[in-house]
Amino acid sequence: MRTMLLPLALAAAIVATPAAASEDTQYWQTLNVGVALPGNFRISNETVLRTSEAKGFYEIENNFMVGKKVNKVVTLWLGYTFDPQYNHGTFRFREHRFRQQVNFDNFAVLGKVKLSGRVRLEERWREGQAGTGWRLRPQIKAVVPLAGKVTLSVTNEDFIDLNNSSFQTVDGFERMRNAIFITFPLSRKIGIDVGYLNQHSFVRNGPDNSDNVLTAGLSASF
Repeated sequence: MRTMLLPLALAAAIVATPAAASEDTQYWQTLNVGVALPGNFRISNETVLRTSEAKGFYEIENNFMVGKKVNKVVTLWLGYTFDPQYNHGTFRFREHRFRQQVNFDNFAVLGKVKLSGRVRLEERWREGQAGTGWRLRPQIKAVVPLAGKVTLSVTNEDFIDLNNSSFQTVDGFERMRNAIFITFPLSRKIGIDVGYLNQHSFVRNGPDNSDNVLTAGLSASF
């Protein structure tokens, strides 16, 4: 029972996300493919499609990363994100990001609960807009087995703006994502997950925004 306390507490934090004056229902689909390379290197490509009741189809984000596993816990990553954005399918702008990341896989085990985390630093550029936005994105994740190889995961991710630009105008803590999802393995290398994510954005001198997101993902690891 005690091993369930941490993921349950994180799940409670999701439910207890501050109420917002502006809410939207969204649907995110993710495809993630990872390939192991010689020398403890790995490449990963993640594609995320996002639609919204308020904005329709509004984003397709593609993240390509190269990682180096330095020990059984720590993996170092470098990557690039191509992120065109839309409004009801009509193109608005393209954003480019350079990403540096450190993953800490299973850095602690509490009974049956495994804890992982990562720290991500992003530099952001938008075509036609001046400046570079620097952003920090720490995340913590708790995973607990449910039945067989089916697992329950709970995550918290914060977005912290480190500077201002023409498109990045919030100082400090910009938003947080809290998620809970279940992963079902289809085979030794392929799995699917379904869940719920709340994205809460903090708006200075105005009402906050809250996105209620239904998520579905397919992952393959080779």
